[in-house]
Amino acid sequence: MSTKPVSYSPQSPRLLDQLREVLRYKHYSLRTEEAYVYWAKFFVRWHGRGGPVRHPRELGAPEVQQFLSMLTTQRNVSVSTHNQALSALLFLYREVLGVQLPWLDDMQRPTRPRRIPSVLTVTEVAALLGAMTGVELLLAKLLYGTGMRLNEGLRLRVKDVDFDRRVLVVREGKGGKDRVVMLPQSLDAALRSQMALSRTVWERDRQQQQPGVEVPDALATKYPGLGQRWGWFWVFAAPKLSIDPRSRIERRHHLYEERLQRAIKLACAAGQIHKPVSVHTLRHSFATHLLQAGTDIRTVQELLGHSDVSTTMIYTHVLKVAAGGTASPLDALQAYQPLAPTPPRACREPAALYC
Repeated sequence: MSTKPVSYSPQSPRLLDQLREVLRYKHYSLRTEEAYVYWAKFFVRWHGRGGPVRHPRELGAPEVQQFLSMLTTQRNVSVSTHNQALSALLFLYREVLGVQLPWLDDMQRPTRPRRIPSVLTVTEVAALLGAMTGVELLLAKLLYGTGMRLNEGLRLRVKDVDFDRRVLVVREGKGGKDRVVMLPQSLDAALRSQMALSRTVWERDRQQQQPGVEVPDALATKYPGLGQRWGWFWVFAAPKLSIDPRSRIERRHHLYEERLQRAIKLACAAGQIHKPVSVHTLRHSFATHLLQAGTDIRTVQELLGHSDVSTTMIYTHVLKVAAGGTASPLDALQAYQPLAPTPPRACREPAALYC
């Protein structure tokens, strides 16, 4: 293994802290940071089972191959999980340790099969939403009505809601990109009411001199008190304070992700929906129903925030399946009446028993 200078030299003595430093230096998301730290820790501990723990510098190509093989053969992980583990190890060796592993460059990642996403019909969406109440209902309607991802909806700030232009600005979506989506007219009153509730929470925090909400990058340093302004407050603010996982400051966060996930599972049971349904199914249904209504695929691509239209094309396959445009040959048989079977001739021999 050859070494090369890394783009950023971490200062922490511990390996996992060094990994976190480099991830934050490169502005990776918190979810990616948690996943990469998990795989690095898992990799070291798995090779140290029943013996002394060795530093990743002492582990080479055979150990990495053994670990990846174990994930596939013993744990039966999915292709996405396998690729995530491989990406984490590549980042650890290349960006943190500065170690070149040429054999990894030639390693082929497992091919991810093309799956058609689960999509609800309009009737099923109505049944699902009809079984929900409260803020979970408003959030589910917002995700279905705009095509936003769960985190994009939860991280919606007051300043990004434009009632006059009837648009929502999605900040730092997948890939760190911003985009604009429509604001459903039917949610105008409910969204204004939700923002009024959030205003009450914001005013109580200001009276109690609580720290402001989390703001991206170094804006809190450049503009002191920015996180305490009403425009930066969450539309879906959490009812309780929580500890920021990075700064360790107790502050107001947005609603917890699993709150809507649990509500959708309960609503599916109440609405007798037997398809596999998650929060992301609302986004799939949004795109499919737009295409079904005749919306241009390029418009759907922009609303979803896809970089390549080929990603959006998957919903055209869903549309074909849902529309059922191709007639089955079995249905064509209904136009033909089968002839009555001819009865067998009666046997004239005495031994009619053998006919």
